Amino acid sequence: MKKHYRHENDCLNCGTILEGKFCHNCGQENLQMKESFGHMINHAVSDYFHFDYQFFHTLRPLFFKPGHLTNEYLVGRRAQYLHPVKMYIFISLVFFVIFFQGKKQETVHTKENKQSEQKGRENAKKAIDKGIYANKNLSAAQKAELSKKIKAFIPDTIAKEINADLKKDSEKVKDRKADNEGGFTFYGSDNVNKFKSYEEYLANQSKLPADKRDNSLERYMIKKNFDWKKQGKNANEILIEGLKHNAPKMMFLLLPMFAFILKLAFWNNHKFYVEHIIYTIHLHCYLFLFLTFIMLLNMILPESWNTINDLLQTLATITIIWYIYRSLRIVYNRSRWRTVSKMIGVTFMYSIVFGLSFFIILVITAITSV
Repeated sequence: MKKHYRHENDCLNCGTILEGKFCHNCGQENLQMKESFGHMINHAVSDYFHFDYQFFHTLRPLFFKPGHLTNEYLVGRRAQYLHPVKMYIFISLVFFVIFFQGKKQETVHTKENKQSEQKGRENAKKAIDKGIYANKNLSAAQKAELSKKIKAFIPDTIAKEINADLKKDSEKVKDRKADNEGGFTFYGSDNVNKFKSYEEYLANQSKLPADKRDNSLERYMIKKNFDWKKQGKNANEILIEGLKHNAPKMMFLLLPMFAFILKLAFWNNHKFYVEHIIYTIHLHCYLFLFLTFIMLLNMILPESWNTINDLLQTLATITIIWYIYRSLRIVYNRSRWRTVSKMIGVTFMYSIVFGLSFFIILVITAITSV
C-alpha cells in the first residue's frame, strides 16, 4: 500500500528541518496525519513483520553461534538484530508462561491421582470395616481369610496405611498430606497440624524456655499458615501463585548481578560493565528459549517414555554447558582451560546469588500473600 508523505519538510515531532522522508534527529517518518483505516492497519502490520523479521534473523546466531550475537552488537552491527532488552522481555514472558502452566498441569494431575488414591483407600476401609471388624458372626479364621482376599486387590503400601489408620485413627496424618499437596512443604505446616489454633500455638510457646522459642519471623510464618487454613487455602498454591508474579522480577534483577560477577571474573579483559550486560542478556535469552523448547517436548512426550525423557534431560544439560563454555570463550577470548576455570567460578558464584535471591523472593511472597 502506497504511503502518503507530507509536502512540508518540518518534522511534526521535534520541528527539525528534514532532508528526506525520515527525521535525522528523532527518526519519525514524515507521513500525513489524516490517514485512512487501511493505512493505519498497514503501518501496524509492517511494524509487526519488521519485529518478526528481526526476531527470526536473531535466532540463528543466538542458537547456533554462541557469543557471535554479542560480538556483533559490541562492534556496532545492530540494525539487523533485535534489541537485547526487547528480545529478553519477549522470550522471558513466553518462558514463564509455559513454565508455570506446566507446573499447574503437574499439580492438577497430582491432585487427581491423590484424590483417586484417597477414594480407593476410603472404599477399602469401608469394605474392611463391613466385612471384618463390623461382622461379629465371623470367626478369627474367616476374618483372616477375608483380610487376605481384600489385601490381594490393594497395594501393600496402601494396605499398611489403611491398617495403621484403623488402629491409630490418625486424622492428623491425612491433614498433613493435604496441606503438603503439590510436593512443597511450607515452613510452619507441622505446627498447623499439631495445634488447633494460632492462640494454642502461642500458649505452647510461652511454656518453652526462651532459647527454644520460635523467633518473630517464624511466628509470623506460622500465623500465615493458620490464616490460609481458615480461608481454606493451600500454602503451596498461594506461594506458586505469588512466585508467578515475583520470579520474572527476580530474574530481571539477577541480570546486572550476573554481569557484575562476569566483570570481576574477567577483569583483565578491560570490558565495560554494559558489555557484560549485553552478553548476560543474550545468554539468558538462549537459556529461556532452549528450556522453553525442552518443556514443550516434555509436554508432548508421553509420561511412560521415562527413558526418552531422561535422555532428553541429559542432552539438554550437556548442550547448555557446552553453549556457556563456547560463548564465554568467543566473547572473552580466553584459552580452553582458562575458560573452564572461569566458567566453574562464575557458575558457583551465580548459584549462591540465585539461591539467596530465590529465598528472599520466597519470603517476600509469603509475607505479602493475603
